[in-house]
Amino acid sequence: MKICVFGLWHLGSVTAACLAGAGHSVVGLDEDPEVVEALARGRAPISEPGLDALVVEGLAAGRLRFTTDSAEAVRAASVVWVTFDTPVSEDDVADVGYVTSRVAALLPALPEGALVIVSSQLPVGTTRALEQSAERPDLAFAALPENLRLGKAIEVFTRPDRVIAGVRSTDDRERVRAILAPITDRIEWMSVESAEMTKHAINAFLATSVTFINEIAMVCESVGADAKEVERGLKSEARIGPKAYLSPGGAFAGGTLARDIAFLTELGNRFGSHPALIASVKTSNDNHKRWTQKKLQSLFPQLQGLRVCVWGLTYKAGTDTLRRSSSVELCRWLAAEGVVVVGHDPAVDSLPSDLGALMTLGVSATDAAKQCDALVVATEWPAYREVDLAALGFSSERPTVVLDPNRFLSALFENESMTRYYTIGKGAS
Repeated sequence: MKICVFGLWHLGSVTAACLAGAGHSVVGLDEDPEVVEALARGRAPISEPGLDALVVEGLAAGRLRFTTDSAEAVRAASVVWVTFDTPVSEDDVADVGYVTSRVAALLPALPEGALVIVSSQLPVGTTRALEQSAERPDLAFAALPENLRLGKAIEVFTRPDRVIAGVRSTDDRERVRAILAPITDRIEWMSVESAEMTKHAINAFLATSVTFINEIAMVCESVGADAKEVERGLKSEARIGPKAYLSPGGAFAGGTLARDIAFLTELGNRFGSHPALIASVKTSNDNHKRWTQKKLQSLFPQLQGLRVCVWGLTYKAGTDTLRRSSSVELCRWLAAEGVVVVGHDPAVDSLPSDLGALMTLGVSATDAAKQCDALVVATEWPAYREVDLAALGFSSERPTVVLDPNRFLSALFENESMTRYYTIGKGAS
């Protein structure tokens, strides 16, 4: 099938490469010539395990190409798959118009009878609004909400648990089934609006689970309980289960979950339901984001002049993106407090100029941590588990504070006389 994938950042480059890998003829379309040129050379715009190799494979097989020419991209396409990563502000407000304006401008050029699949993270009702604005009854529309997971994007796309698919008609259903046939037959069919709403509901449920267990963890720290043991107790309850999104640790970040909390809150307020529980999730999560800052302030009466090492700067291990990274936000806060900040990340060779003016980058994890008053484990890169504790130069005479919100390096630091180890949901070790 001939498919145009429109929008080529993380979601789009993964979608294009995976569809080509499934045997479809794919044209990737984006207005940014640098992104298109890089993809044409086999370089994705973002680090994602296996993605560059999959792009190269598609290019070599002749099933994948990239262009900035919208007319050329859609000329022979029977399907246009909308895959923009919806921009989000620092307050988790999505720039919906960024996506819809680009799609609306493309719709008049689509071949007769084309199917438009919307996967970008947009509020429920957006697909219907695009249908109405197109004024082209020959076009069909479907909603397949994105299920992008950084670091596991290809695995999730090619081996999904199931795909949520919202369609308008039996014919649309069969076309979507044909597209997905090389990938999966596990499809949950529903209306377009239900599919859009399902995405909001899933992320809101996950966000609520994260904030719930973190609030439990805060109480655990105060009363001498261990939140990880409480987690084990919760997951042994049959009505909750072992896969529940309940693991005490850092607040959720990056905008993905927060975007749907914002969507649902705005929709509820607009229609008069005022969802108090959902709205309070953001309040709780925003408060929990400051666990590291609050812990440092409680441990050190004066922050100015302290030397703090931050291990991990990217949004998530396995990627190289610094955008919306809670670790970067922490580094900016530390610098504003007069802290000497030294960072390290296996995927970061240099810092953006504005961030580089506030901190330095260690050549290695060991180098960055030497002579620090406190070490913060911010992004959970597996390489940090291989660090030689003796090489860090910590001393039992003046133990170094280690803040490890998710207990990622508990085997390395917990119960060590050279460290005072703090983690979310448990008192100091």
